[in-house]
Amino acid sequence: MKLRALLTAFLLIGIMMTWRRLAPAEAKSTMKKQSFGKTSDGREVDLYTLTNKKGMEVAITNFGGIIVALKTPDRNGKFDDVVLGYDNLDGYINDKASLGAVIGRYANRIAHGKFTLSGVTYTLPKNNGDNTLHGGPEGFSKRLWTAKDVSTATGQALELTYLSTDGEAGFPGNLSTKVVYTLTDQNDLTIAYSATTDKETVVNLTNHSYFNLAGQGNGDILGHQLTIRGDQITPVDDTLIPTGELRPVKGTPFDFTHATAIGARINQDDPQLKVGKGYDHNWVLSSPGSQSPVLAAEAYEQGSGRVLQVLTTEPGVQLYSGNFLDGTITGKGGKVYKRRYGFCLETQHFPDSPNHPTFPSTTLKPGATYSSTTVFKFSTR
Repeated sequence: MKLRALLTAFLLIGIMMTWRRLAPAEAKSTMKKQSFGKTSDGREVDLYTLTNKKGMEVAITNFGGIIVALKTPDRNGKFDDVVLGYDNLDGYINDKASLGAVIGRYANRIAHGKFTLSGVTYTLPKNNGDNTLHGGPEGFSKRLWTAKDVSTATGQALELTYLSTDGEAGFPGNLSTKVVYTLTDQNDLTIAYSATTDKETVVNLTNHSYFNLAGQGNGDILGHQLTIRGDQITPVDDTLIPTGELRPVKGTPFDFTHATAIGARINQDDPQLKVGKGYDHNWVLSSPGSQSPVLAAEAYEQGSGRVLQVLTTEPGVQLYSGNFLDGTITGKGGKVYKRRYGFCLETQHFPDSPNHPTFPSTTLKPGATYSSTTVFKFSTR
């Protein structure tokens, strides 16, 4: 009996050792750097691919701080790239839709390309009719950032820094800007923004990724179920500049306080929808300006089961339903991006805040630090 027990024990040990040899090694989180081409003036551009232990990947280039790809699993474990973009650097250099980019110095619109600080009026280049949009034609999305691997036990992290000099695009002050992307093993992508200045200025930073949770280029996003934790919007005039009003969403096509398909009411006879050619509006969040990110919005795509939750410290979020995508952009893998093939949830301070004293301030003074955090959380159901 003792011999049989001994033989059995040896057999079990042998099986366990064989299983360990054959079992796949635990995946590791990694960051890979590769060339992504050169700018028109010959500067090298890199692409950084962050991968977590679950296999989720985020590819980021230091040109414009752009999220080039974001691969996350569906409910069956199949990975797809869920952000719109281009296969090469030239696409981003010539891009006018800000696909995936860091937006600054001022996200969204500034009316008439002007604002006043301490009695001094500053004039910006206009690139959206009579207004300045996303920092002008040469905003942060067209700048080459300095990249550094700052990964920790928390996750793979890429730090991007850029010095926007006094007078660049008409904005005052030397603005030292830092954006840190962190991919965790919980399938969270955190974007932490910070900035300091040596002269009073305005700052409003965001990321302009276009999401399609069915996979980039795989049809429109009108069936995505969306929830936004905000019961007011800042309505706009016919140039998409806020009127200054805070308007309740209850009883309107802008009520996403309960999960509703993006396309359910997008074509209704509503003056605000007509002005924006769909959704292109800022929601006033119910829990604005908190120190830690709080849930602002959630999107769910039934076919894949993918869920995107957006948490932020910002007071507002802009829903843009891809109204101006028109089939002229050929994206990754040769896929054509037609109208409403992607949606944006741009966490932000309100549009045109420098010209609206009643809005949360976007003024940054010397000695102070601009700080903002947004988290994109991915899961399935």
